[in-house]
Amino acid sequence: MKSTMIDPTQLELEDNVVTIKRVTKVVKGGRNMRFAALVVVGDKNGHVGVGLGKAAEVPEAIRKGKEDATKKLVEVPINDNNSIPHDFIGEFGSARVLLKASPEGTGIIAGGPARAVLELAGYKNIRTKSLGSNNKQNVVLATINGLTNLKTPEQIAKLRGKSVSEIIG
Repeated sequence: MKSTMIDPTQLELEDNVVTIKRVTKVVKGGRNMRFAALVVVGDKNGHVGVGLGKAAEVPEAIRKGKEDATKKLVEVPINDNNSIPHDFIGEFGSARVLLKASPEGTGIIAGGPARAVLELAGYKNIRTKSLGSNNKQNVVLATINGLTNLKTPEQIAKLRGKSVSEIIG
């Protein structure tokens, strides 16, 4: 994953708690209960991040997750009709998420974990399909991976040393 330094203080970030897990550790005196919160943050304008917070209390786990997500903000490309520039499959572990570009008026067609990422990234027209694992954490990370690996026509034109009109056709 490539990461460019984004200053989170200058962005109006919204957050969404994707999942809260109760984790139990069995120790000599009984069981230790803790919580793990998977949080997605974004500004609905091409910046999105995901973080995991762990603590003994739920609100503290959410706060830590939000803090972690703001540290891991990435910039994602959005085209004119609020979709992605091209189709792509994001992978993380055994989770694979197919991201498909869609025309205006499609809306966000995605499952729970992927939807949270796409909404906070600022996409309005996109279709996704979760392939492989349906582990929420891995699906979220696969979606982020797919979005960060997308290339705009400008980036491809620059790489190939051609004009944007030659690339688009």
